[in-house]
Amino acid sequence: MRHLTAGYRSETSFDMSLPEKLDDEARAELLCYLVIGELVAMARTGSWLRTDHLVESSRIWLKANGTTCHWQDRIALAAAAAELAPGILRTFPLTTERSLTPLFEDGWRLDYRSPIVCDIHRICVRFVAQK
Repeated sequence: MRHLTAGYRSETSFDMSLPEKLDDEARAELLCYLVIGELVAMARTGSWLRTDHLVESSRIWLKANGTTCHWQDRIALAAAAAELAPGILRTFPLTTERSLTPLFEDGWRLDYRSPIVCDIHRICVRFVAQK
């Protein structure tokens, strides 16, 4: 699965690569990861993640998926996760670590075989499509 749209190169003498942009599918996957990260934080601490923690979580996801995106895109997706998470928490009873554990496989990778992960992902796909 290809997550990046065609990148481009600057015309400077340094020939530095400009950041690549995630396609909508990758943006929805990252947003889903961040939303579920918000749910984990709420279950563990009773508080939502701070913006810097959301941005760091996005960096972790990007590295794990072997991709990059512009910092402004990371911040926008972090803000979207913070916006979506409370509504998702009202929809799904994911208030304990035990209820969140089945959403993951192999550490912190989301298990897309989980119906709840698929439902949250669909919400994220719709959100990304509207932006």
